Amino acid sequence: MPKEVITTRAKDYNQWYLDIVREADLAEVAEVVRGCIVFKPTGWAIWEMMQRALDDRIKETGHSNVQFPLLIPKSFIMKEAEHVDGFAPEVAEVTRAGGEDLTEPYVIRPTSETIIGHFYSKWIRSYRDLPLLYNQWCNVMRWEMRTRPFLRTSEFIWQEGHTAHVNEAEAEAETLKILHEVYADFAEQVMAVPVIRGLKTENEKFPGALRSYCIEAMMQDGRALQAGTSHNLGQNFAKAFEITYTDHNNTVQHAWTTSWGVSTRLIGALIMTHSDDEGLVIPPRLAPIQVVVVPIFKNDAEREKVMATVHALTSTWKGVLRFKIDDRDNLSPGFKFNEWEMKGVPVRIEVGPKDVEKGSVAIARRDIPGREGKSFVPQEGLTERIRDLLEAIQQALFERALRFREQHSADVQSYEELKVQVERGFARAYWAGSSADEKRIQEETRATIRCIPLDQPGTPGICVYTGKETTQQVIFARAY
Repeated sequence: MPKEVITTRAKDYNQWYLDIVREADLAEVAEVVRGCIVFKPTGWAIWEMMQRALDDRIKETGHSNVQFPLLIPKSFIMKEAEHVDGFAPEVAEVTRAGGEDLTEPYVIRPTSETIIGHFYSKWIRSYRDLPLLYNQWCNVMRWEMRTRPFLRTSEFIWQEGHTAHVNEAEAEAETLKILHEVYADFAEQVMAVPVIRGLKTENEKFPGALRSYCIEAMMQDGRALQAGTSHNLGQNFAKAFEITYTDHNNTVQHAWTTSWGVSTRLIGALIMTHSDDEGLVIPPRLAPIQVVVVPIFKNDAEREKVMATVHALTSTWKGVLRFKIDDRDNLSPGFKFNEWEMKGVPVRIEVGPKDVEKGSVAIARRDIPGREGKSFVPQEGLTERIRDLLEAIQQALFERALRFREQHSADVQSYEELKVQVERGFARAYWAGSSADEKRIQEETRATIRCIPLDQPGTPGICVYTGKETTQQVIFARAY
């Protein structure tokens, strides 16, 4: 597999990304279905790992999985005015089925607040029914004009949580719990992607929400990627769909609801945070294959000796390591090395006849390509050595991404400084501007306020745009 098939990041970052999607066997554009992709084996295996880790966290926080219909009556979408305005350009409708025009069109779900709100209004009667904590894994459709695999496609896969509560305090606590304990924890502990936890501005919040929170990550081109969102919907959807309950005083109240989700765009975040010009890089806790073993031999006699050693070394790995033995006869060792490097497997073990004689193996770590990342170690104690190495790689990837973010973030005191900084990364600035000010900055710089960080300095400063005194800082950046 020749290395030149991947454009370098320095030459063309966008093409580099597309080359990795193709060459690492992650996905293929479904040219027969506008704006959609086909998940290929490596891409789907990564999504399964993500789904498993997220699903465990969601269930640990008390939620149950459910499934709602793909098709939503159009009248449901129209009930919440701000919501329909936000999604109208992206909605795909079904107007004919079974050879007949439908009495009422269906919308292919762009998100499920409306249809879930309909059923919650039937299921909730008393405060004893609350909180209602449900989540669903599903695909959605948003008719995107400009698409890019994983990052923005017309059809994508995600989880969407929907909960109902007795008051605002419970709904807010739920919203923040998901942000911190599920999304940020998963991003940093499993994906090794450092994130900023923050509140969205009024311009950037989810249509129909009271408040929207997010985790924002920096990609290797300095741009931001919204990696997950958690919304306190207030009572907006509850009022639109009459989600009510009788409280302790026998008074009818509207419930407070939340919604939250992450999607397959996390695969895009993975690529753009860790990968290099050699191909994909996957953190060990997320890797479908953590270790690939490549036996090296020239004839049947060598094969027999090498394979006996390989099987002895890997005999206790099942359930301990996710591994693969690549003993294909029709490919050279060099081709195999390139293939697994391209697909981002964290650790490669090489075993040849000389290794059998010496009682050693060669170990190559994916996060440090070339000779620097390769070493020869004894076969004795190999399993523990690999487990320690995987943890070291996991931590190294996180620290490298965090260091990159810090090096490409800066505090700015003036609008001119902001314009310069968003060319290279994140700009932290004091902010007391209006929504109109925010829109003007976006028009002039193509940067938006990614979030109002939950971690605030608490000291006063001067707004970067209006000159007013404020204690609030925000993050400006260009984004995917």
